[in-house]
Amino acid sequence: MHTKGIKPIYLCTDKENNVIHKKIDVVDLFGIDPLSDESFYNYEAGFAPYERFYVGEREKIDLVMMRMSSMTPLSGLEIKLTALPDNTTKNRSESEYGTEIVVRPPTICFLACSLCANYATDKDRSKLLKILNTVPQINHWEEVDEVLPHYEAIERAVLEVAKDQFKRQTPLVVQPVWKTLGAKAKLADDCLDVFVWSNLALLQLCARQSSAQNISRFRRTIIWIYRMLFDFCVHGQFDYIRIIKLHSYTYSNDKAFAVSGIISHPYLSCKELTHPRISKYEIKNIILGGGQELLSPERRFDAVIVNSPEIFE
Repeated sequence: MHTKGIKPIYLCTDKENNVIHKKIDVVDLFGIDPLSDESFYNYEAGFAPYERFYVGEREKIDLVMMRMSSMTPLSGLEIKLTALPDNTTKNRSESEYGTEIVVRPPTICFLACSLCANYATDKDRSKLLKILNTVPQINHWEEVDEVLPHYEAIERAVLEVAKDQFKRQTPLVVQPVWKTLGAKAKLADDCLDVFVWSNLALLQLCARQSSAQNISRFRRTIIWIYRMLFDFCVHGQFDYIRIIKLHSYTYSNDKAFAVSGIISHPYLSCKELTHPRISKYEIKNIILGGGQELLSPERRFDAVIVNSPEIFE
């Protein structure tokens, strides 16, 4: 896309926490020209700018872009390759297709760190703490009965932080989509595109699903973020693993939350979702040197490519 001068769609928020679409240049996304000799792609690596905000074992983010000469980390991004449509939208019209999005706990740690980075000074932390202190005191955060009555206040505080930070939001999740012909395991001609979620857009995706009257996975994620931010204010760091473990609220911790294509569609909906901008016939210009022979057919996208030999002719 960078080579062709095509900008990914950037999901971000305005000052009222509405999710809006912009476009982002790949150089701005990565912090460096992706084709530069100085570009170093460090996969599943620690992102040093965030590591000062949490204690414990270092979490690995999917991609750290670095400058080769200095090994300076420039951006830390989670990558979520998603199929379009998913099972919940495959029988709908193309204009209603959506993708499943699964968010793991480490992504929430990185989201919280991205917010902490914007409250670096004592004055900034005092401002953040003032927002968070609008929640009444809760003595036993691990107990549903104590937390649930105050959930709305917790969510309001987190969303107020989002409003405060909308001018400083940053890309967090890169979501490439690959499109098939409905339920068929066959690539559509208009096959590939990329969506980028800012930290605040991802926060909104979670917060807007939290209408349940109990502590759902979505609500639990908002509580995690609140606890991480509060501990950062008080102690200068947060214990990410401890927060996740103590605030599980009967759910497993394999994922923070997940949304189906029906839910993700309104956020992603645009002409680029209906008709992705990269043709399947461009895959031969992406996978080079016979690389398709090294793919793993047990993976769905790999299998579809392996079973589409005509695109390499």
